[in-house]
Amino acid sequence: MSLKDKLDLQRLPRHIAIIMDGNGRWAKERGQDRLYGHHEGVESVRNIVETCAELGIGYLTLYAFSTENWDRPVYEVNGIMELLVNTIRKEVGTLSKNNIRLSVIGDMSMLPPQAQQEMEEAIALTSHNTGLNLIMALSYSARWEIVNAAQKIALDVKKGTLDPATVTPEVWDKYLCTAGLPDPELMIRTSGECRISNFLLYQLAYAELYFTETRWPDFRNEHLYQAILNYQTRERRFGKTSDQIQQNEEIIS
Repeated sequence: MSLKDKLDLQRLPRHIAIIMDGNGRWAKERGQDRLYGHHEGVESVRNIVETCAELGIGYLTLYAFSTENWDRPVYEVNGIMELLVNTIRKEVGTLSKNNIRLSVIGDMSMLPPQAQQEMEEAIALTSHNTGLNLIMALSYSARWEIVNAAQKIALDVKKGTLDPATVTPEVWDKYLCTAGLPDPELMIRTSGECRISNFLLYQLAYAELYFTETRWPDFRNEHLYQAILNYQTRERRFGKTSDQIQQNEEIIS
């Protein structure tokens, strides 16, 4: 039986988030420039997006470029931005063909004008698609997002359009980049690092975390199936006891 056949299709995570790590190290291990790893990582993105769409996953968020990544060598940043523009330009047709909707979270104003234009056009062209929601985290950091949300709330309070006493978790969600999206249930990080690196700090509160030694350029559908199978072995209690979860399942069944 293949890994895919072992999946319980009734218990798939609705939203998967992935930190795509290890492109540079993968390239260096092969005696190549770091940008070579980023180029090869595009094939992994293509494979995982297609796999999620085939499985019927509702949402896939990919951590593509953090605000901290701007501090990398200029040649690498420029190369990544050029790769981003070229990839979006080439793939937007395939996204539409596969009914995939593209969106972006992060500070897009920091992207080069051409990258902003390509992303905006791709978002518009795929906005009516109803299949997989592909969310690219670009120039994103969770601390920036949280501060940005707090500033917006403070501004609305100052304008008198928001009462501080009415700020609930549900209200707070509306001020985040991910407003309207369900929180991730499974977060995957490749390349052996066991941390979440300023990625969706608020939204990952109850996500199951999965870490793999596999470098991102080597990550394919079989690795994704393994992560989902691992997720399906876990009991998601959300603060409750195992007995309570079992009782609820018995009532539902």
